[in-house]
Amino acid sequence: MNATMENIISLCKRRGFLFQGSEIYGGLAGTWDYGPLGVSLKNNIKNLWWRMFVESRDDMHGIDAAIIMNPKVWEASGHVAGFSDPLVECKKCKKRFRADHVGEKCPECGGIFGEVRQFNMMFKTNIGPLEDVSSISYLRPETAGGIFVNFKNIVDTMRPKLPFGVAQIGKAFRNEIAPRDFIFRSREFEQMEIEYFVKPEMWKGQFENFRLAIHDWVRAVGIATERVHELEVGDGDRAHYSKRTIDFEFDFPFGRKELYGLAYRTDFDLTAHATASGQALSMQGGEGEPPIIPHVIEPSFGVDRTVLAVLASSYREDTMNGESRTYLAFNKAVAPVKAAVFPLLKNKPELVGKAHTLYSTLKAKVPQIMWDDNGNIGKRYRRQDEIGTPYCITVDFDTLEDETATVRERDTGEQRRVAITELPSIIGV
Repeated sequence: MNATMENIISLCKRRGFLFQGSEIYGGLAGTWDYGPLGVSLKNNIKNLWWRMFVESRDDMHGIDAAIIMNPKVWEASGHVAGFSDPLVECKKCKKRFRADHVGEKCPECGGIFGEVRQFNMMFKTNIGPLEDVSSISYLRPETAGGIFVNFKNIVDTMRPKLPFGVAQIGKAFRNEIAPRDFIFRSREFEQMEIEYFVKPEMWKGQFENFRLAIHDWVRAVGIATERVHELEVGDGDRAHYSKRTIDFEFDFPFGRKELYGLAYRTDFDLTAHATASGQALSMQGGEGEPPIIPHVIEPSFGVDRTVLAVLASSYREDTMNGESRTYLAFNKAVAPVKAAVFPLLKNKPELVGKAHTLYSTLKAKVPQIMWDDNGNIGKRYRRQDEIGTPYCITVDFDTLEDETATVRERDTGEQRRVAITELPSIIGV
């Protein structure tokens, strides 16, 4: 079944995946806090992405650039002058909305809107003790800027040859007029981005390579492939610097919306920063070739949107042993808990002791292991199913005799006896 947003939000709050930001003070619109299971899920997703796109390749370099940068960075990139959304304000209730998200009348009170005006989405801040024009800076609205301004540093220190990429995972901030749809559109979010530098004549082949790599990622992370669609963005809708853009859209519970993006940004960014900074942002095209300003392919992935798409893809409801249950069919690689260890009975010291020993041994090899002895076995299974734990391991009296345990699989509910020595290979990723 396809989950509703109510299903997902309820489960996330109930099981410690996500909470409203500043909840005890009434919350703050567009902000969300990741709970214990949520941060584990998010970190697993980021680690998998880093392995696939950085560590497993010979042509990638990672960085972690500062969130607050010299404001000239954003002037050169065009964000100060043009990073805006259309804003309208209701003349009756004074509430504000993005003009492209509403009709002719206010959805709150039916009032009439005033004129459309542009609203810059960057968060301003001040550096130093004085709050004046000279101290203004911004929280970065995207992570790509930190890659472009470090291009020269990467070339000088790592001596890469074209083509090569620079990858970064980090926070970005946008003062959204109307944040909505849970973690889909928020004011503080995380991105996984690559700027891949190529010779101009190479861009089509590399663009196709990344198009296929994005589909490989979708399968690896556990997003339903049948709910992912490519949208070729037309000439009038692309960013001004892009010669080709594909939006990878996902069928969220609230409709088909952008999940990832793949853009050919030409040499716009490096040329703009070279002009503004006075630095030569070029490199040798090849042995014996003159210096060039490389062109850029940019695959861009939202961490929070990935979390939401994985939750929506994994949500299941069924009936098992005559009882209804809800479970999350996570891939093992991203599941917050890889396995849970139970003693059959928590009032039998010999079972509890053996189970604790097994738990400690497994946790030393696969850290994301949970101990659970609360309630009967059936309730423990349901609880672990709901948080997406692939395996439940029960220590019983037979374990004391033959060093085996019962392993129960989440999706099918099937149980089998397994030698304790085999457990790490079964639950490992």
